[in-house]
Amino acid sequence: MTDPNPLDGFAVDRAAIGYVGTDLQRPECILAERDGTLWAADARGGVTRIAPDGTQRFIGQRADDRFAKADTASAQDFESKYTQGTLPNGLAFAANGDILISNFGTDLLEVMTRDGATRTLVDRIDGLPIGKVNFVLRDTRDRIWVTVSTRVNPWTTAAASRVRDGFIAVVDGEGLRVVADGFHFTNEVRLDAREEWLYIVETTGPCITRMRLDETGGRVRLVDREVFGPSHLGGYPDGIAFDAHGNLWCTLVMTDQLIALTPQGDKRLLLDDGEPAASANLLQRMDAGTVRPEDMQRAHGAIAPWMASVTFGGPDLRTVYLGSLLGTRIPFFRSPVPGLPMVHW
Repeated sequence: MTDPNPLDGFAVDRAAIGYVGTDLQRPECILAERDGTLWAADARGGVTRIAPDGTQRFIGQRADDRFAKADTASAQDFESKYTQGTLPNGLAFAANGDILISNFGTDLLEVMTRDGATRTLVDRIDGLPIGKVNFVLRDTRDRIWVTVSTRVNPWTTAAASRVRDGFIAVVDGEGLRVVADGFHFTNEVRLDAREEWLYIVETTGPCITRMRLDETGGRVRLVDREVFGPSHLGGYPDGIAFDAHGNLWCTLVMTDQLIALTPQGDKRLLLDDGEPAASANLLQRMDAGTVRPEDMQRAHGAIAPWMASVTFGGPDLRTVYLGSLLGTRIPFFRSPVPGLPMVHW
């Protein structure tokens, strides 16, 4: 007999949602430290550090204010805002406490000190520009996993046509190399508790794929590719995170739902903040390959508009923070089960 799932009967209580941060710029990814400090990606070119007492500070070499000043009244201006300039996206802690940044705007994997000094870690692979670097993950063996959504620019074209040129690379003792490719807009990746399987978001799949880590010969490979859970999630997965029970929490961007996939792959809806008509139009057009920037622009909720990531934090890892692409603050709520701890330093 299996243990009961802590998510049985659970739904996020909207009245219990709190917020942290003010005037944030594209807080897509959030890192949570053990003392309660949060680090949120910032479109000005770095991160915003939010202290446990709520005070915040932008950290970067220089502030690029084009994102904040961009006019989003038209679909063309809206698209340029999310495809041009610096767009820090996925974040991870480096082994020394620095911040690894996958920059979705400049197509670079960067590393930034906590004082804001930034250098490029990766800009090319196999002699070619690396492409739309989306997410970065460091494992307990200090390997760095990098996802590239597409080499098509602007990325909205790749999303609309469901291009399948995304890939995963790893930085280890042998340098940088591609370990898996042929994904529909590769997004976040996470390792399970034993670091036996890598779970891969294919945003325009729209599904979660997983691949087993093969350490044979001392060189990690990804093998045994399979879809985990439904082959169509009913929305476009973006961010994922495991809880301690083995549930995989997942945001559906633009349709703005938070779901979880149980260890058996069953889908649970935890929060639905989407706009029904705009979401239905987006799903129909995306499946037909005819989605337009204005379809994306209209589809979003109010709590974490363009809900993009999920992070467990707090002293007991039961505070859930939601990152977003259109939001200016970070919503949070309490989970019935703690999350898996982040890899710190």
